[in-house]
Amino acid sequence: MLTEVTATRYVVPLREGGSLPGLMEADDLGTYVVKFRGAGQGRKTLVAEVIVGRLARALGLPVPDLVTVEVDPALAAGEPDQEVQDLLRASGGRNLGMDYLPGAFDLDPAAFAVEPGPAGRVLWFDALVGNVDRSWRNPNMLHWHGRPYLIDHGATLTFQHNWATADSWAARPYDARDHVLIGCRPDVTAADAALAPLVTPAAVGSAVGDVPDEWLVGEPGFDSPDAVRAAYASRLLARVAARPQWVPPLVAAAAVGDADRTPARRARPRFLAGP
Repeated sequence: MLTEVTATRYVVPLREGGSLPGLMEADDLGTYVVKFRGAGQGRKTLVAEVIVGRLARALGLPVPDLVTVEVDPALAAGEPDQEVQDLLRASGGRNLGMDYLPGAFDLDPAAFAVEPGPAGRVLWFDALVGNVDRSWRNPNMLHWHGRPYLIDHGATLTFQHNWATADSWAARPYDARDHVLIGCRPDVTAADAALAPLVTPAAVGSAVGDVPDEWLVGEPGFDSPDAVRAAYASRLLARVAARPQWVPPLVAAAAVGDADRTPARRARPRFLAGP
Protein backbone atom coordinates (compact mmCIF):
# COMPACT_ATOMS: atom_id res chain seq x y z
CA MET A 1 0.00 0.00 0.00
CA LEU A 2 1.02 3.59 -0.50
CA THR A 3 2.61 5.42 2.40
CA GLU A 4 0.20 7.94 3.97
CA VAL A 5 1.38 11.45 4.89
CA THR A 6 -0.38 14.62 5.97
CA ALA A 7 0.26 17.96 4.26
CA THR A 8 1.59 20.67 6.56
CA ARG A 9 2.27 23.51 4.11
CA TYR A 10 1.40 24.48 0.57
CA VAL A 11 4.63 25.77 -1.02
CA VAL A 12 3.92 26.81 -4.59
CA PRO A 13 1.62 25.93 -7.51
CA LEU A 14 3.22 24.18 -10.48
CA ARG A 15 1.49 25.98 -13.30
CA GLU A 16 3.27 23.94 -15.96
CA GLY A 17 0.73 21.18 -15.26
CA GLY A 18 -2.77 21.39 -16.72
CA SER A 19 -4.36 20.21 -13.46
CA LEU A 20 -2.50 22.78 -11.29
CA PRO A 21 -0.49 20.37 -9.13
CA GLY A 22 1.27 21.95 -6.18
CA LEU A 23 4.46 21.51 -4.21
CA MET A 24 3.64 20.65 -0.60
CA GLU A 25 5.52 19.79 2.58
CA ALA A 26 4.29 16.93 4.74
CA ASP A 27 4.54 15.66 8.31
CA ASP A 28 7.22 13.11 7.35
CA LEU A 29 9.49 16.10 6.47
CA GLY A 30 9.21 15.16 2.80
CA THR A 31 8.29 17.46 -0.07
CA TYR A 32 5.87 16.24 -2.72
CA VAL A 33 4.38 17.25 -6.03
CA VAL A 34 0.69 16.81 -5.21
CA LYS A 35 -2.11 16.13 -7.66
CA PHE A 36 -5.49 17.03 -6.22
CA ARG A 37 -8.75 15.10 -6.28
CA GLY A 38 -10.60 18.40 -6.68
CA ALA A 39 -8.82 19.34 -9.93
CA GLY A 40 -10.81 19.52 -13.15
CA GLN A 41 -9.39 16.23 -14.43
CA GLY A 42 -10.94 14.41 -11.48
CA ARG A 43 -10.05 11.39 -9.44
CA LYS A 44 -9.55 9.09 -12.45
CA THR A 45 -6.30 10.88 -13.13
CA LEU A 46 -5.13 9.86 -9.66
CA VAL A 47 -6.25 6.27 -10.24
CA ALA A 48 -4.24 6.06 -13.45
CA GLU A 49 -1.21 7.62 -11.74
CA VAL A 50 -1.24 4.99 -9.00
CA ILE A 51 -1.85 1.93 -11.17
CA VAL A 52 0.67 2.88 -13.85
CA GLY A 53 3.27 4.22 -11.43
CA ARG A 54 3.17 1.09 -9.28
CA LEU A 55 3.21 -1.21 -12.30
CA ALA A 56 6.20 0.69 -13.71
CA ARG A 57 8.02 0.16 -10.42
CA ALA A 58 7.22 -3.58 -10.54
CA LEU A 59 8.75 -3.73 -14.03
CA GLY A 60 11.93 -2.02 -12.87
CA LEU A 61 11.24 1.30 -14.57
CA PRO A 62 12.41 4.44 -12.72
CA VAL A 63 9.53 6.41 -11.23
CA PRO A 64 9.46 8.70 -8.16
CA ASP A 65 7.91 7.27 -5.01
CA LEU A 66 4.17 7.79 -4.64
CA VAL A 67 2.32 8.56 -1.43
CA THR A 68 -1.17 9.58 -0.45
CA VAL A 69 -1.37 13.09 0.99
CA GLU A 70 -4.08 14.03 3.46
CA VAL A 71 -5.03 17.66 2.81
CA ASP A 72 -6.91 19.79 5.33
CA PRO A 73 -9.06 22.38 3.50
CA ALA A 74 -8.08 24.84 6.24
CA LEU A 75 -4.72 25.18 4.48
CA ALA A 76 -6.54 27.25 1.88
CA ALA A 77 -6.91 30.14 4.29
CA GLY A 78 -3.26 31.04 4.04
CA GLU A 79 -3.12 31.14 0.24
CA PRO A 80 -3.38 34.49 -1.56
CA ASP A 81 -4.27 32.92 -4.92
CA GLN A 82 -8.04 32.40 -5.24
CA GLU A 83 -7.59 29.50 -7.68
CA VAL A 84 -5.33 27.69 -5.22
CA GLN A 85 -7.78 28.39 -2.37
CA ASP A 86 -10.64 26.88 -4.35
CA LEU A 87 -8.56 23.83 -5.29
CA LEU A 88 -7.50 23.11 -1.71
CA ARG A 89 -11.04 23.51 -0.41
CA ALA A 90 -12.29 21.08 -3.06
CA SER A 91 -9.57 18.55 -2.26
CA GLY A 92 -10.07 17.83 1.41
CA GLY A 93 -9.06 14.27 2.22
CA ARG A 94 -6.73 11.95 0.37
CA ASN A 95 -4.76 13.20 -2.62
CA LEU A 96 -1.75 11.86 -4.51
CA GLY A 97 1.85 12.92 -3.94
CA MET A 98 4.94 12.24 -6.03
CA ASP A 99 8.36 12.52 -4.39
CA TYR A 100 9.87 15.88 -5.33
CA LEU A 101 13.22 15.54 -7.14
CA PRO A 102 15.09 18.79 -6.40
CA GLY A 103 17.31 20.02 -9.20
CA ALA A 104 15.87 17.68 -11.84
CA PHE A 105 15.83 18.68 -15.50
CA ASP A 106 13.25 17.90 -18.12
CA LEU A 107 14.80 15.00 -20.00
CA ASP A 108 15.55 16.06 -23.56
CA PRO A 109 17.15 13.28 -25.67
CA ALA A 110 19.13 15.98 -27.47
CA ALA A 111 20.86 16.80 -24.19
CA PHE A 112 20.74 13.50 -22.26
CA ALA A 113 21.34 10.45 -24.45
CA VAL A 114 18.93 7.54 -23.98
CA GLU A 115 20.24 4.19 -25.16
CA PRO A 116 18.12 1.86 -27.34
CA GLY A 117 17.52 -0.58 -24.46
CA PRO A 118 16.01 1.87 -21.94
CA ALA A 119 14.26 3.76 -24.75
CA GLY A 120 12.63 0.53 -25.90
CA ARG A 121 11.41 -0.32 -22.41
CA VAL A 122 9.83 3.10 -21.92
CA LEU A 123 8.19 3.01 -25.36
CA TRP A 124 6.89 -0.54 -24.79
CA PHE A 125 5.50 0.39 -21.39
CA ASP A 126 3.80 3.51 -22.74
CA ALA A 127 2.21 1.35 -25.43
CA LEU A 128 1.08 -1.15 -22.80
CA VAL A 129 -0.74 1.49 -20.73
CA GLY A 130 -1.80 3.67 -23.67
CA ASN A 131 0.15 6.76 -22.62
CA VAL A 132 -0.86 9.62 -24.92
CA ASP A 133 1.25 12.20 -23.09
CA ARG A 134 4.97 11.51 -23.52
CA SER A 135 5.64 13.42 -26.71
CA TRP A 136 8.66 15.45 -27.80
CA ARG A 137 6.60 18.55 -26.95
CA ASN A 138 5.87 17.28 -23.44
CA PRO A 139 8.38 14.55 -22.47
CA ASN A 140 7.10 13.87 -18.94
CA MET A 141 10.55 12.50 -18.13
CA LEU A 142 13.06 14.00 -15.71
CA HIS A 143 16.84 13.64 -15.55
CA TRP A 144 17.95 13.41 -11.93
CA HIS A 145 21.24 12.17 -10.46
CA GLY A 146 22.26 10.72 -13.82
CA ARG A 147 19.05 8.71 -14.36
CA PRO A 148 15.80 9.25 -16.24
CA TYR A 149 12.57 9.22 -14.25
CA LEU A 150 9.09 8.75 -15.68
CA ILE A 151 6.41 11.12 -14.38
CA ASP A 152 2.81 12.17 -15.03
CA HIS A 153 0.79 9.10 -15.98
CA GLY A 154 -2.65 10.62 -15.60
CA ALA A 155 -3.27 10.39 -19.36
CA THR A 156 -3.00 6.59 -19.44
CA LEU A 157 -5.61 3.83 -19.18
CA THR A 158 -7.97 5.92 -21.28
CA PHE A 159 -10.51 3.08 -21.40
CA GLN A 160 -11.59 4.12 -17.88
CA HIS A 161 -13.42 7.11 -19.33
CA ASN A 162 -15.84 4.87 -21.27
CA TRP A 163 -16.23 1.45 -19.71
CA ALA A 164 -18.80 0.45 -22.33
CA THR A 165 -16.07 0.31 -24.99
CA ALA A 166 -13.20 -0.71 -22.73
CA ASP A 167 -12.84 -4.21 -24.21
CA SER A 168 -11.70 -2.80 -27.56
CA TRP A 169 -8.73 -1.08 -25.90
CA ALA A 170 -6.72 -4.27 -25.45
CA ALA A 171 -5.66 -4.73 -29.09
CA ARG A 172 -5.56 -1.07 -30.09
CA PRO A 173 -2.33 -0.08 -31.89
CA TYR A 174 -0.22 2.57 -30.18
CA ASP A 175 0.60 5.71 -32.14
CA ALA A 176 4.31 6.24 -31.45
CA ARG A 177 5.00 8.86 -34.11
CA ASP A 178 5.33 11.73 -31.63
CA HIS A 179 6.86 9.76 -28.75
CA VAL A 180 9.81 11.60 -27.25
CA LEU A 181 12.08 8.53 -27.60
CA ILE A 182 11.12 7.42 -31.11
CA GLY A 183 14.35 8.89 -32.46
CA CYS A 184 16.54 6.96 -29.99
CA ARG A 185 16.44 3.65 -31.89
CA PRO A 186 14.29 2.01 -29.17
CA ASP A 187 14.76 -1.76 -28.97
CA VAL A 188 11.12 -2.74 -28.59
CA THR A 189 11.72 -6.44 -29.33
CA ALA A 190 14.11 -6.80 -26.39
CA ALA A 191 11.77 -4.78 -24.19
CA ASP A 192 8.85 -7.02 -25.04
CA ALA A 193 10.85 -10.13 -24.20
CA ALA A 194 12.03 -8.68 -20.89
CA LEU A 195 8.92 -6.90 -19.62
CA ALA A 196 5.92 -8.87 -20.84
CA PRO A 197 6.62 -11.87 -18.52
CA LEU A 198 6.65 -9.44 -15.56
CA VAL A 199 3.11 -8.21 -16.18
CA THR A 200 1.58 -11.03 -14.19
CA PRO A 201 -1.79 -11.20 -12.45
CA ALA A 202 0.04 -10.74 -9.16
CA ALA A 203 1.90 -7.62 -10.33
CA VAL A 204 -1.21 -6.08 -11.84
CA GLY A 205 -3.30 -7.02 -8.81
CA SER A 206 -0.80 -5.38 -6.50
CA ALA A 207 -0.81 -2.17 -8.57
CA VAL A 208 -4.59 -1.84 -8.67
CA GLY A 209 -4.76 -2.83 -5.01
CA ASP A 210 -2.86 0.32 -4.06
CA VAL A 211 -5.67 2.59 -5.27
CA PRO A 212 -7.59 3.93 -2.26
CA ASP A 213 -11.22 2.83 -2.01
CA GLU A 214 -12.49 6.40 -1.89
CA TRP A 215 -11.19 7.08 -5.42
CA LEU A 216 -13.16 4.10 -6.76
CA VAL A 217 -16.42 4.17 -4.81
CA GLY A 218 -19.50 5.19 -6.77
CA GLU A 219 -18.09 4.33 -10.21
CA PRO A 220 -21.14 3.87 -12.48
CA GLY A 221 -21.78 0.26 -13.38
CA PHE A 222 -19.83 -1.21 -10.45
CA ASP A 223 -21.09 -2.23 -7.04
CA SER A 224 -17.82 -1.98 -5.09
CA PRO A 225 -14.25 -0.67 -5.27
CA ASP A 226 -12.99 -4.24 -5.65
CA ALA A 227 -15.18 -4.69 -8.73
CA VAL A 228 -13.60 -1.59 -10.26
CA ARG A 229 -10.12 -2.89 -9.43
CA ALA A 230 -10.95 -6.19 -11.13
CA ALA A 231 -12.05 -4.31 -14.24
CA TYR A 232 -8.76 -2.40 -14.43
CA ALA A 233 -6.78 -5.60 -13.90
CA SER A 234 -8.65 -7.55 -16.55
CA ARG A 235 -8.09 -4.83 -19.18
CA LEU A 236 -4.37 -4.64 -18.45
CA LEU A 237 -3.97 -8.41 -18.60
CA ALA A 238 -5.98 -8.50 -21.83
CA ARG A 239 -3.62 -5.85 -23.20
CA VAL A 240 -0.64 -8.10 -22.49
CA ALA A 241 -2.41 -11.05 -24.10
CA ALA A 242 -3.09 -8.94 -27.21
CA ARG A 243 0.59 -8.19 -27.83
CA PRO A 244 0.53 -9.94 -31.25
CA GLN A 245 -1.79 -7.14 -32.40
CA TRP A 246 0.08 -4.08 -31.09
CA VAL A 247 3.73 -5.05 -30.66
CA PRO A 248 4.64 -5.67 -34.35
CA PRO A 249 3.39 -2.21 -35.45
CA LEU A 250 5.32 -0.73 -32.53
CA VAL A 251 8.51 -2.52 -33.62
CA ALA A 252 8.00 -1.19 -37.15
CA ALA A 253 7.48 2.36 -35.91
CA ALA A 254 10.61 2.17 -33.78
CA ALA A 255 12.63 0.90 -36.74
CA VAL A 256 11.57 3.86 -38.83
CA GLY A 257 12.09 6.36 -36.03
CA ASP A 258 11.98 10.09 -36.51
CA ALA A 259 15.12 11.77 -35.22
CA ASP A 260 14.08 15.05 -36.81
CA ARG A 261 11.34 15.37 -34.18
CA THR A 262 13.86 15.51 -31.34
CA PRO A 263 13.73 19.12 -30.10
CA ALA A 264 16.59 21.36 -29.13
CA ARG A 265 17.51 21.44 -25.48
CA ARG A 266 15.06 23.47 -23.48
CA ALA A 267 15.58 25.70 -20.49
CA ARG A 268 15.29 24.22 -17.03
CA PRO A 269 11.68 24.57 -15.84
CA ARG A 270 11.27 27.08 -13.05
CA PHE A 271 9.47 24.69 -10.74
CA LEU A 272 12.34 22.18 -10.83
CA ALA A 273 14.81 24.72 -9.48
CA GLY A 274 13.39 24.33 -5.97
CA PRO A 275 10.93 26.29 -3.86
